[in-house]
Amino acid sequence: MGFEGTEKYVATADLQMAVNAAITLQRPLLVKGEPGTGKTMLAEEVAAGLGMRLLRWHIKSTTKAQQGLYEYDAVSRLRDSQLGDERVHEIRNYIKKGMLWQAFEADEQVVLLIDEIDKADIEFPNDLLVELDKMEFSVYETGEEIVACHRPVIIITSNNEKELPDAFLRRCFFHYIQFPDAETMQQIVQVHFPDLEKQLVQDALEVFFQVRNVNGLKKKPSTSELIDWLKLLMADKLSAETLHSRDSSKAIPPLHGALLKNEQDVHMLERLAFMSRRQQG
Repeated sequence: MGFEGTEKYVATADLQMAVNAAITLQRPLLVKGEPGTGKTMLAEEVAAGLGMRLLRWHIKSTTKAQQGLYEYDAVSRLRDSQLGDERVHEIRNYIKKGMLWQAFEADEQVVLLIDEIDKADIEFPNDLLVELDKMEFSVYETGEEIVACHRPVIIITSNNEKELPDAFLRRCFFHYIQFPDAETMQQIVQVHFPDLEKQLVQDALEVFFQVRNVNGLKKKPSTSELIDWLKLLMADKLSAETLHSRDSSKAIPPLHGALLKNEQDVHMLERLAFMSRRQQG
């Protein structure tokens, strides 16, 4: 059983190959790419496409690797002992299972998403090497040995905010999601908006890629921002004619707040439009 994309997710041949290679090798799939290129959604659609349950572990700057295994709440146990609570005699009452533990003990194979691993401390990936490799870990407080019943399909995303350790990278199958070309982007738009007028899609994509190709943008618009922009164009009932024949004296596209996310990029496009008008005049 292999992944071939879904009705809601356009997966290129390279991406399909990467997912299936990682499953075959039984290694985590490390996915990088620009923010907004569908890395997190990939895990959701792999789970849907393979008919598996999805477990999500969203990583923050304060997340520790131990939290993925389990957390022992010693403070609550101390408090309960002072209050004479009977629960205090069973240490398991104070152990909270993390996402890795839940994935390991699942009755069926699941997909585990470790989202934005590069947000955590630099030592975070190294602290999970053995667990991801051997698919087992020990619970110090109870002496239990937790071993995966079924090896989960693990998808790890990174926005490249920091370098990941070599020892960790060696244990992963790596794939970089390239930004979609115009043809692939048209397929993605078709999935989201099957009834959208073809001319509007064509003109919207032309404007979108023009904006993306401006040199010096602090943040180039992504796929998810294009989808948001198209939703707004539809909601405002802007026609293809409006986009196709938009006044060149107008600096930036209509409803540009969906595409441009900081004032520097807005000012840059305004300056470029002003210079273009002067040259034409």
